[in-house]
Amino acid sequence: MKIAHRLKVASLLTLMASGSLLAQINKDAGKTTASGSWIAENVQEMPGLKMGPFVRLADGSILTVDKTKSLISKDDGKTWTEYTIFKDPAKFEISDERALIRTKRNVIILACMNLKERANWNWQKEISDSPDAKLPTYAVRSLDGGKTWQDAQKLHDDWTGAIRDMIETKDGSIVFTSMMMRHNPGRHSVLTYSSKNDGKTWTRSTIIDLGGTGHHGGVTEATLEQLKDGRLWLLLRTNWGTFWEAYSKDDGVTWNSFNPTNISASSAPGLLKRLQDGKLVLVWNRRFPDGQVSYKLSGGDNQWSELPASNHRDELSIAFSDDEGKTWSKPVVFAERGKQPRISYPYVFEEKPGVLWITVMQGELRVKLNEKDFLR
Repeated sequence: MKIAHRLKVASLLTLMASGSLLAQINKDAGKTTASGSWIAENVQEMPGLKMGPFVRLADGSILTVDKTKSLISKDDGKTWTEYTIFKDPAKFEISDERALIRTKRNVIILACMNLKERANWNWQKEISDSPDAKLPTYAVRSLDGGKTWQDAQKLHDDWTGAIRDMIETKDGSIVFTSMMMRHNPGRHSVLTYSSKNDGKTWTRSTIIDLGGTGHHGGVTEATLEQLKDGRLWLLLRTNWGTFWEAYSKDDGVTWNSFNPTNISASSAPGLLKRLQDGKLVLVWNRRFPDGQVSYKLSGGDNQWSELPASNHRDELSIAFSDDEGKTWSKPVVFAERGKQPRISYPYVFEEKPGVLWITVMQGELRVKLNEKDFLR
């Protein structure tokens, strides 16, 4: 793969995007949240809401997870009832980077890293690597709406940078995104796990390793959706100015067609979701602040990354596509970090048709907005 050539293409596409797709923020029309973030006028703060991600249960309740518990709310997130997930809670801690789904057959599946097994992170500058780092990927499932759990499975031991997304395909396969650290030199790669029996057993995909060097090098933190033609579409975080993409025709067992997209993106993950009206929605940190064409760079030292990259996490943008991601509505900034160090790692939950709950792992943003207010 000629990465250098494709990086040139990515840079060109990014410049095109920064010139033609930017929407100016109207700060005067917005407001400040309790945690000091700016949010747009048509965005509503939801103080005290859990971080997510969320799923809707068969009885209308909402479920999320935290630490070692599943949490269920019958009043739209105001109060929560806790249930223990693991038989030996002392040996588990669910990572903040995680994915949840309720399948068509009413099985709840959680994918996460187990922070209690995090071990041997020892980044060595002289070799640009942490040779024996471990942070395993797990999956666990519930057959009774999140009250009891079973089949906790370790799927790999290697360092998992993050787990970001999980979907159910048209034929009932469950697919979630994970990561696996590569070595000599240290860098990240992306893979997926798929299941045809509601998470009872899993198949590991081919590993997407596009090279790189550094503890934030390589490709990372992917989000995915199924397109109407049946293919799975994967968007990967990179240090190269845009999301890169990959496609699968076999429900996430193999991936190919690796290319830069024309979606200008920071070195931070996005979240892609299919809405009930059929549109795709994307929430992410763009490469540059709204209306600008530059931002301070990180890396380029073969420690953070092999190339200098924008790590812009000051704003969150939202855009919609009604043609399967070929084109997007003009991105609109709906939140800015304000007094917080950053605002990134979004989760998106369509609480009812066209009403989106958006929460973040990095930052205290807990808001909801209406799709119609951001379609332009």
